[in-house]
Amino acid sequence: MSERQQPRGRIAGIDYGTVRIGIALSDRGRTIASPHENYTRRGLDHDARRFTRLVDEEQITLFVVGLPVHLSGEESQKSIEARRFGDWLRELTGVEVEYFDERFTSVEAEQHLLDAQLTKKRRKRRLDMLAAQIMLAAYLQSTDSGRQTPGALDD
Repeated sequence: MSERQQPRGRIAGIDYGTVRIGIALSDRGRTIASPHENYTRRGLDHDARRFTRLVDEEQITLFVVGLPVHLSGEESQKSIEARRFGDWLRELTGVEVEYFDERFTSVEAEQHLLDAQLTKKRRKRRLDMLAAQIMLAAYLQSTDSGRQTPGALDD
């Protein structure tokens, strides 16, 4: 059995927000998602420097931006904003951007943090990057169904 050639390079999962952006990263083999950081936005110039540096430092080859859609599947005002942000990321960095349904990721992340009995302050510091991790993990699972054998954790 031959293994289908899988794309390489790290993916950055983005939980878009107007104040904070949650960032999660995959390994180079695109099998594991890990929380990376909550970035507090500080204006277009600072944001541009942060995401350009992220691409360079972490060797990002794809951004996956979460789309907060309604239960019906229709896009919301926030998903339109997330698409604008994704377009900006693509133009800024030259890195391809895909969009992925992020319904319930913040709710699931909040529940995990409550279960861990973290204080409200600690939950707030982790929420967005955990939501990004949950969304990115779901993306990785949805695109990996053709893999025949597990890949290395990291190259």
